[in-house]
Amino acid sequence: MIDLGISKLALIGVVALVVIGPEKLPKVARTVGALLGKAQRYVADVKAEVNRSMELEELKKMKESMEGAARDVEGSLQTTTADFEKSWSEATAGLESSGSSSFDPTTDAYSIGSPVYPEYRHPKKNFRLKQKAVPQWFKSRTGTRTRAQSGAARVARFRPKR
Repeated sequence: MIDLGISKLALIGVVALVVIGPEKLPKVARTVGALLGKAQRYVADVKAEVNRSMELEELKKMKESMEGAARDVEGSLQTTTADFEKSWSEATAGLESSGSSSFDPTTDAYSIGSPVYPEYRHPKKNFRLKQKAVPQWFKSRTGTRTRAQSGAARVARFRPKR
């Protein structure tokens, strides 16, 4: 890297003052500063792009490893499920031939055969009706309004008489 100290910068400034002249030096300094700023922004953009591409590659590698792990887990689950179904069918093979027993709630006894499910009964509720209401004595004790009034009616009610 270029090692610029205070003495070297002062020498460059004096040479620029002599060569360019005092009238044009501020304009040239602004132009050089703007060009240096653009160059720094360009370098920063290139660095950011390189970092993004590196992170993208890392994410792709991570995605591939996760997909591989998911495939391994899926395969192990399929083999485990197949083993479980095989052992379940072996364990229940003797039970299916003898029949299954189920509890009958209507007779409070166990019956052999397919289970019986109860019929649907409507809850006999009318949801349009208010089921619970606050008593009038509670409303008067707590100061709850019992009748709804519009804003105009309330103003007219409490307007002082002339």
